[in-house]
Parts: sequence; C-alpha cells; structure tokens
Amino acid sequence: MTMSAFGQSLREYRVRAGMSLSRLSDAVHYSKGYLSNVENGRKAPTAELARACDGVLRARGELIAACHLDVAAARDTNPWQTAELLRRLHAYDAAPGTLASLEATVFELCCQYVCRNPAELRAEAQDWLQHVAALLRRPTGLRAHRSLLVSAGWLALLIGCLEYDLGMRASAEATRVAARQLGEEADHSEIVGWTCEMSAWFALTQGRYPDVIANARAGQAAVSDRSVVVQLIGQEAKALARMGSIADLRSTLDRGRRILDQFPEPSRTEHHFIVDPAKWDFYAMDTYRLAGDDDRAERHAREVIAQGTGSDGVELSPMRIAEAQLTLGVVAARKGELELAVAAGLSALAVPRQSLPSLLMVAGELDSELGRRFPGEPATAEFRDALRALR
Repeated sequence: MTMSAFGQSLREYRVRAGMSLSRLSDAVHYSKGYLSNVENGRKAPTAELARACDGVLRARGELIAACHLDVAAARDTNPWQTAELLRRLHAYDAAPGTLASLEATVFELCCQYVCRNPAELRAEAQDWLQHVAALLRRPTGLRAHRSLLVSAGWLALLIGCLEYDLGMRASAEATRVAARQLGEEADHSEIVGWTCEMSAWFALTQGRYPDVIANARAGQAAVSDRSVVVQLIGQEAKALARMGSIADLRSTLDRGRRILDQFPEPSRTEHHFIVDPAKWDFYAMDTYRLAGDDDRAERHAREVIAQGTGSDGVELSPMRIAEAQLTLGVVAARKGELELAVAAGLSALAVPRQSLPSLLMVAGELDSELGRRFPGEPATAEFRDALRALR
C-alpha cells in the first residue's frame, strides 16, 4: 500500500490537470525540488502547501484531507501486531466448549463498534484473539475448526476497521489481508465480501477512486445474498460522485436502494457488519453533496441526524452524525452562511467517537469551501485550527 496518501493524490491531480512540476511550483510558490520530494514521499507536506495545491488543482478539499491523514498515519509504528496474533491463532484448533461463547462475544464486540472508544475496543478484541489462541490446544472436528476461523475472521474485520478509524493505515491493511485469508479458508463469502468493502473504503479515503470501484465490484461478485453488497454499492456510488460520473452514481444509488429493500430489517442495527436501512440516507447524503445537489444533500443529512439520535437526545450513531454535520457545514458555506458552516464543522470535529480518515475526508471539503469563499476570516482560521488538532 502507498504510504503517502498526499503524494499519490498530488501527482494524480497534477497529471490530470496537465501541469508540470515547474508550473505547479510557480503557481503555489514552493520549489520544484520540494514538490518532487513531497510527491515521492521523501518530504512531508505542510497544511499550507496542501491548501495551496488543493486550490490550484481544484481538488475540493481532498488534498487537504490527505495531508491530515498522513500525519495521523505516522503513529502507526507496529503494523503487523494484529496479523501476528491471527497467525498464532491459526496454530491451534478449537475446544468445542468455547465456540458458542466466542461467537456471542464477537457479535457483541461488533455491536459496540459504533460507540466504544476505538483504541479500547481494539485492545479488547486483540485480547480475545490472544485468549482464544491460549485456550485452543486440542484438535477438534472440521465443523468446530471452521467455526473458529469464522469467529477469528469477524474479529479481524472489526480490528482492521478500528485500526483504520485510528489512522493506522499499515496495521489496518495487514489485518484486512489476514481477515481475507481466514474468510477464504473458512469458505465464508460474507467475510471475504467485507474485506473487499474495507479495501474500497481505504481507497476512497486515499483518493484512489478506480480502485474503489474495482474492489466494490469484486465484492459484489463474491457475495450477493448478504447486506454487505449494499455497502459495496454505496462505496461504488461515492467513488462515482468524486469522479464526476453523475448519471452513473444515480443509477447505482437506485440499484442499491432496491437491493437494500429486499433484506429484512435487522434486530441489532448497531452491529457494524449488518447494513441497516437507515444507512442509505448516509450514502445518499455523501453522493449528493459531491454532486452539488445541496437540497438533497441537506435533506438526507438532517434525516441521518434524526435517525441517529435517540428520543432522549443521545447520539446513537455519532460517526454518521459527525459527517452529516459536516455536510450541513458544506451546504451552509456554499450558501454564504459562514457562522452556520463553522458551527456545524466544529460540532462535527468535537464528536468523541470518530472514524478519522472518513471524517478528515469530508472536513477537507469544508476547509476547501471556507478557504475559497471566506479567506482570512477568523472563523475560517478557527475551523482550521480545530482540524489541525484533530489529526
């Protein structure tokens, strides 16, 4: 995996614009040598360079987000930790008495994804991997062995998602690969489908949109009778929106909605690997915002907030709500409403449960809109300071 999201994105946008390094250097007032080092990952970009390049190359905040994401990913110093735990787990077979309790525990951990501190939940899930590896010493039958592989696969998916939420790109990818191997060994197409969804999500937040579509479609081919197919279609639609394929994204959204309606409503909608009907407003919100359909984007954003808030005012889906607030901020900025835009943005960045790459991606859009429409305003600087602290 390319470790410099900013460098890769910068090169792609520059080439797409038909701009040489020399011309970009003249436009942003940074040396050609420095820009070359940044593109190749030898130098880290500054936030100021990211904004300058984003404006010149009309990247709609994507280069700003990529810069912040690289800073967060620098914390990822032990990318093979979870993969090593999973390798050890493979060395043992299952004790039959542990299987039912293990499956129940894994299910509950997946339900806690939406609200638990991601670092704490990751640590607990890794503890379960260690605990299972220590318990499973005696060989059992093939059915029990497969059950263990499946439970381990769900744990790996959960841990990989949490690692990516924390900005740990290398760890998340290593864990995703291990999860796919477990899914393939267990002949469990749904786990394999979710690893494709994770690849699509990773590529989306790193600006690799053709890879998003390739992974999303590979996942759809691997599994069609589980709700993961809806999320794969949603990721495909998000990539199409960012590529400007408006007609294609509308037909993709319609297809996803029809398929989602075929599934019964789940009893535990908080389970991270079960797509609930309310999530379609979340997908639609993102795509319509990028398509410039502000009225629909705002309508879906408000629905996301309403569906994600309990009758007592408690946020049941804080990560979705944060991105909905950022969407309202982008719409407000486009309407010239600076104070509303910044207030919505600051509220989103203050949400305690965050998926850092996804949040930074949308926050970068708001940063770009504020910089373009309200340069030099104290409120714009306030949002940028909060964004810098977030990363």
